[in-house]
Amino acid sequence: QVQLVESGGGLVQPGGSLRLSCAASGFTFGNYVIGWFRQAPGKEREGVSCIRISDGSTYYADSVKGRFTISRDNAKNTVYLQMNSLNAEDTAVYYCAIQRSGVLTIQPSWYDFWGQGTQVTVSS
Repeated sequence: QVQLVESGGGLVQPGGSLRLSCAASGFTFGNYVIGWFRQAPGKEREGVSCIRISDGSTYYADSVKGRFTISRDNAKNTVYLQMNSLNAEDTAVYYCAIQRSGVLTIQPSWYDFWGQGTQVTVSS
């Protein structure tokens, strides 16, 4: 059974950093894509970034490009999202998800399995 568990969220001041982790189990890393998404209160879920496990190719939403970095550790079956220069607009519940098409996309409808989410709050 596929399971994704996010961790690393919390409260951070504007301009600060956080690193989120997504630990995956129940499958073998292959030509999968793991994505990070976020959902703020009253807003739709939006894609943030994704990474193809097989070759490390990445994609970022324009809103986070240059501030966020996605990476993976295949030995640990874990994907990370390093978030720098955080601002209030980054406040949301962050989710990781996985899809098996291999296509680099951050459209939520492409993703098959989702984690439970971790809260990120940027506030002074």
